[in-house]
Amino acid sequence: MIIHMVSEHASPLAVLGGADAGGQNVHVAALATALGARGHQVTVHTRRDAPDLPDRVRLAPGVVVEHVPAGPPRPIPKDELLPHMPRFAEWLGRRWLSERPDVVHAHFWMSGYAALAAARDLDVPVAQTFHALGSVKRRYQREADTSPPERRWLEPRVAREADVVIATCSSEVQELCAYRVHPDSAVVIPCGVDLELFRPRGPVAPRGDRPRVLSIGRMVPRKGIDTVIAALAAVPGAELVVAGGPALPELDGDAEARRLRALAAEYGVADRVVFTGRVPHEEAPALMRSADVVASVPWYEPFGMVPVEAMACGTPVVASAVGGHLDTVIDGVTGLHAPPRDPAALAGRLREVLGDERWRSRLGRTGARRAHALYSWDRIAATTESVYERLAGLRAGAAVAGRAGGPAGGLVGSTKGARS
Repeated sequence: MIIHMVSEHASPLAVLGGADAGGQNVHVAALATALGARGHQVTVHTRRDAPDLPDRVRLAPGVVVEHVPAGPPRPIPKDELLPHMPRFAEWLGRRWLSERPDVVHAHFWMSGYAALAAARDLDVPVAQTFHALGSVKRRYQREADTSPPERRWLEPRVAREADVVIATCSSEVQELCAYRVHPDSAVVIPCGVDLELFRPRGPVAPRGDRPRVLSIGRMVPRKGIDTVIAALAAVPGAELVVAGGPALPELDGDAEARRLRALAAEYGVADRVVFTGRVPHEEAPALMRSADVVASVPWYEPFGMVPVEAMACGTPVVASAVGGHLDTVIDGVTGLHAPPRDPAALAGRLREVLGDERWRSRLGRTGARRAHALYSWDRIAATTESVYERLAGLRAGAAVAGRAGGPAGGLVGSTKGARS
């Protein structure tokens, strides 16, 4: 199949760790690579954010990344990109006239907005993955939500007009009902993990004798790193390693890093908190293997790559009981749940894990089995491929029926809104 992905802000070539570079970048890169390995021709369209970027870059066998000229060629926060999406859509429309894809898969709501506009007159089916819903973001971030106001009505429209929504967790399907998307029009396909990289056996990062708690990921308030720091005050003797954010030499200039360091001092744990700065993706497994437990307690999480990566490494996880964590981490079996933004509850869960070595080992083993059984990228790609094939088949069948004067069907059915 000829598969085109649209990921307007999250380039699969990006360096991870920045405010707008994280799980979506990994997801798009890994899914595209796995589909390419299955024999498909995959093109990923992402916005040109530097003037010297080549037009096309080979990512993997069968996969290329194309940089779309939409807006000034410099980094722009993703929530400020909407004015440039009409230009992005125009470019996609011309591109798809020259090479019509069998299916388009848009990642993030603005990508869906551009993809649907470009595909409107080309009879190309569009699958949509949001990676995060604006309704959930507003609920938890409130005044800190920097999404453009148009997201309130454009995102539900994208959800209804897409031929199918590929959600990454069960709770997202429930949220989509508020957008008037019928549950039958959505399918849950989780994110995957690179199981060659994230595995129990492999290099282990250096560590001392203290029990080690690891927090790894983007250094932004909603990730709940402050909750882990506050909890550490009630976990005597343990150290906390905070990995993520800018590179180590740049941490002093980062507002969130300064806030977290001040918080560690306020709670009297500054001598037990180590900030490493950005960690290359390929070095994350060694750090996870060095930890006794990984704490991942964001306020909300559409999927959550970190708990599954840690599980794949055989490291127990304490995860906030939100979003995708409810699907991936089985409380008391493959890890533990804790309520978000509750340092006391988190401290209790951390003490439980750290205080029982045999149970900790058992959680690690069962977590690794679950991760390796359910979250390989080949498995995720095969499931996604079946959705693509159904979409392409339904669209082809509808075209034949239309030419014959019969009714034209669609996967989304009555929930699909008129494109205007």
